[in-house]
Amino acid sequence: MSELSFETGRQIGVLINRKGQVEYVMVGNNKKIEMPDFGRARASQERFRGLRCIHTHLNGERLTQDDLTDLALLRLDLMSIIQVNDRTGLPDLVYSAHLVPSTAEKLETEAQSLPYEFLEPNIPSQLDTDFIGLINSLETEMARNRGTARSRQTNRDRVILVGVTTGAVSEAEESLSELEELALSADAVVLDKIIQRRPQIDPRTVLGRGKLEELLVRSMRLGADLIVFDTELSPAQVRSLSEATDLKVIDRPQLILDIFAQRAQSREGKLQVELAQLKYLLPRLAQGPNSAFSRLAGGIGGRGPGETKLETDRRRVRDKISQLEKQVDNLSRQRQERRKHRVQKNVPIISLVGYTNAGKSTLLNTLTDSKVYAEKKMFATLDPTSRRLRLPYEQEVIINDTVGFIRDLPEALVAAFRATLEEIADSDLLVHVVDASNQNCEAQIESVEKILLELKLNEIPRIIVLNKADLLDENSLTALQRQVELDKSSESVAISAIQPRTLRPLIEKIGEIIGRVTIDDSRVATVF
Repeated sequence: MSELSFETGRQIGVLINRKGQVEYVMVGNNKKIEMPDFGRARASQERFRGLRCIHTHLNGERLTQDDLTDLALLRLDLMSIIQVNDRTGLPDLVYSAHLVPSTAEKLETEAQSLPYEFLEPNIPSQLDTDFIGLINSLETEMARNRGTARSRQTNRDRVILVGVTTGAVSEAEESLSELEELALSADAVVLDKIIQRRPQIDPRTVLGRGKLEELLVRSMRLGADLIVFDTELSPAQVRSLSEATDLKVIDRPQLILDIFAQRAQSREGKLQVELAQLKYLLPRLAQGPNSAFSRLAGGIGGRGPGETKLETDRRRVRDKISQLEKQVDNLSRQRQERRKHRVQKNVPIISLVGYTNAGKSTLLNTLTDSKVYAEKKMFATLDPTSRRLRLPYEQEVIINDTVGFIRDLPEALVAAFRATLEEIADSDLLVHVVDASNQNCEAQIESVEKILLELKLNEIPRIIVLNKADLLDENSLTALQRQVELDKSSESVAISAIQPRTLRPLIEKIGEIIGRVTIDDSRVATVF
């Protein structure tokens, strides 16, 4: 093999099975060889592929990064290279590497260790490694470690989070931290986070080639079964990434939709989530790799009566969307009637709005002595809840808890939940709850204000409530409060929703604003 490689000036390689039989022969150029396409069948996580690669190097290189990437991605038993003497064409040293199993603890926590181990280089006549014994012991350890890791995290997705940015890396890190919170709220196990800064996003795979290979090796190493991108992916990008990784690939909007699907309890909530999911799915119903055989391709061999499966799927999704929209509209009309009834009773309405996980439900529970579901998770509340609250001077109001907002909220979700969000339109006061302990709270305020503007709710009087104030020192809290009031021209109150004694200023402020609004409304009624 060395002599042939020397004479042709090309790298030559073979893939040998465990019986010592040659299954593939590869001929490349003077710098690299191309591995055969094994198809989309991924090797078992507990076993190697049962093939070892031996190929030549002509320029005195040792194992290259391409060699090691092929070893990891294809889960080969062994990768060996033979250095060909540039004068005689005879074999010099043989360099080899194999994958190594990781302990269960490392699978959960270690993100940067190398997935392979190098054997001592040697001349061909002195290679005496017990290859079969080595592979059997490695596979036994792999199976044991994988089983331990799986038993610890039964039925939980094991995910790698990926962020790609053309701007500041610090902003991408903040966004990826929020994506991690979302993943944890979806009950996933976050194995690793990867960020790449690029001059421009790759239109096909989002990531650059090198970073994509790194992602593939990391996913193999850590046993990931899901990759989540912190950006909205086009259907073509999802398809390219899925084919390149053999893993399920989703984006940020899809993760949010999944959380909504888990949290929805009421019939209306479930309908709205299903509608949002189908609207998101429709443009992403893509043809498989054999699209040339589809009638959609047209031309010779592509004509004839009947629908393709893709056309049928799209039609069914459109029909289902139409059906769900009618049901949601009916529920919306019922909700409008209930709202009209409340307005006729002339009871002031207050709505709690804010970023997800800011503490709105906890505040509602403390104010009204209720037991609404509240948990430190993103989107713990999907279904609106209303409670009565008695203010000082015998004022009685209705206080609504609403679904939390988040930046880059999927348009399909905003559209589907518009009927629910429109309830806020009848409010006399918006209580904008902010997690003051979050270092990105000012950006979160901006995101909420933007959504309120889009929903044309920015004219309703509002008060900004800086929740979790007990987690800040006095100077930081004062500076934040001053900054918020200056930027938003809104009154603000600092509280801790879990400490009832801190709520008195908020209750008094609400009573004061509601009193002003009620007086203004009565004046308008007198005029007309």
